[in-house]
Amino acid sequence: METLEYNIEIDATPEKVWSVLWDDLSYRQWTSAFTEGSFYMGTWDEGSIMKFFDPNNHGMYSKVLKNDPNKEMTFIHLGEIFDGVEVPQDWGDATESYILQETETGTKLTARINASEEFKGFFEDKFPAALQNVKNLSQNQL
Repeated sequence: METLEYNIEIDATPEKVWSVLWDDLSYRQWTSAFTEGSFYMGTWDEGSIMKFFDPNNHGMYSKVLKNDPNKEMTFIHLGEIFDGVEVPQDWGDATESYILQETETGTKLTARINASEEFKGFFEDKFPAALQNVKNLSQNQL
């Protein structure tokens, strides 16, 4: 497991960036960098299970470990979903965190992912574009 970290400075308040990250419509827009047509089902409440899907009903499910509004969202990935069926995986500490820090000019967004070797290339390829999407949406340029 390797910790990958991606940062971006955004000229918008933490509240605006938080809204872009987790509201249904904007979530679908920024995560298109990973897979076009991505969406989620569930609530972001701590302890709840979130399901992340592609348009073919495949994806993964995760447990929300921390939801500190406008500051941090962390979840741990528990397994994959194939044709809507949950398949548990032993991924260990496969966490994904989004940390927002207010700055003089807006918000510093940090995405921190504990990833296995098999997913590292995917994240390194896709995360910079995803965070750029968040920035564009937060600054109302997308």
